[in-house]
Amino acid sequence: MSVQSKLPSPFLWGYATASYQIEGSPAADGRLPSIWDTFASKPGKTLDGLDGSHATESYSKWKDDIALLKQYGAKSYRFSLSWSRIIPKGGRGDPVNEAGIKHYSDFIDGLLEAGITPFVTIYHWDLPQELHDRYGGWLDRRIIDDFVNYAEVCFKAFGDRVKHWLTINEPWCVAVLGYCVGIHAPGRCSDRNKSPEGGDSATEPWIVAHHEILAHAQAVKIYRDKYKPAQGGEIGITLNGDWCMPYDDSPENVKAAQDALDTAIGWFADPIYRGFYPESMKKMLGSRLPTFTEEEWALVHGSSDFYGMNTYTTKLCKAGGTLEHHGLTDSTFTRPDGTQLGVQAHCSWLQAYAPGFRALLNYLWKTYKKPIYVTENGFAVKDEGSKPLSEAIHDTDRVNYYQGNLDALLAAATEDGCDIRSYFGWSLLDNFEWGDGYVTRFGVTYVNYETQERTPKDSARLIAKWFGEHVASASA
Repeated sequence: MSVQSKLPSPFLWGYATASYQIEGSPAADGRLPSIWDTFASKPGKTLDGLDGSHATESYSKWKDDIALLKQYGAKSYRFSLSWSRIIPKGGRGDPVNEAGIKHYSDFIDGLLEAGITPFVTIYHWDLPQELHDRYGGWLDRRIIDDFVNYAEVCFKAFGDRVKHWLTINEPWCVAVLGYCVGIHAPGRCSDRNKSPEGGDSATEPWIVAHHEILAHAQAVKIYRDKYKPAQGGEIGITLNGDWCMPYDDSPENVKAAQDALDTAIGWFADPIYRGFYPESMKKMLGSRLPTFTEEEWALVHGSSDFYGMNTYTTKLCKAGGTLEHHGLTDSTFTRPDGTQLGVQAHCSWLQAYAPGFRALLNYLWKTYKKPIYVTENGFAVKDEGSKPLSEAIHDTDRVNYYQGNLDALLAAATEDGCDIRSYFGWSLLDNFEWGDGYVTRFGVTYVNYETQERTPKDSARLIAKWFGEHVASASA
């Protein structure tokens, strides 16, 4: 294989996790509850009725996690910090918890000693409960100053060693799943059976997103002005969004696919990378889409050094849907001829379709013209949680998913000219999968939740082998 057909060195590859999904130890060393502790403890909010109290016990077993990463040959590890560990009550006037700082500092040192580059997410959905109680969390502009203060504490404590920062993970999910359909913390929506304490699905998600964008942009400005000159790192945001294909070639369905992309991705990416909102969203929402002042637009536009890309699947889109958070489109995996787009995962929203992964990489590169960091991509094998260990570790559908998507990534980089600089598989470990509890497994490592024993799956070996063969050597 020629150097031209390999990914450039250095290429950051490894695995991604999130604090609430793996850490457990919810009251250790001064941590206070997050909105996810509160939400997941309520009956009926997770499929199995369980919460993140134990997860994979990675707060205490962090050395085991580093050993696994090293065993797999990973070059980088994307993990998130728990706001509730660092500033337990969350606010800019609240005390910083030195025990939480020390934990993450020791962990970062451990990664570096193992030759693994830390790639740090500041916020992955676990807002301190105190801030939600105090003023409604993301619904109130006060969240911006509190988030920026928290981010700055992180830059001060870890920025001498952390050179890759993500401000917010998947702001779409925070806004839509938490404040529109109510299936994620804090569980707000217009349905009073789901959200008896309040919520307005027609207005709140757009307000939350507005505050997320401003909090992100202000944190980036602080980093660039005060920390980047000495620390020399880079900072951005990571957005979820799956590839959207027209169901057929009819004009209305071609438009529907673009409208779906506008709402899934353009809602956040267009303001940040282009300096304006998608026309389809402005038309759909009118005055319900919060506007930025001229000064805020100047802050938001250009506020990410790269494009952070979380993606899992491809959808076939049709016109005529009723849900605004999907751009008034419907989606399906069933083609007009009745066949399925790809192999079905355990979760209903995911099928494997590698050509869509390549198409999305090209779309993002051509539309936003920023280096792409693939910060999450992964697959949940159907019924894996009910299989015996001896069967679950031979995760053929996940192996095929990664093989197809990694080959598609290589083609996008070497044949299509996309500037791609990382790939993080989701996830290093089976873990607490939010509303699915522990029913759905995404890990390349099988976790026995009774004993916390970790066992590599075939997919872990495939990924290590693939990157060993497809990244150019530093001297090449």
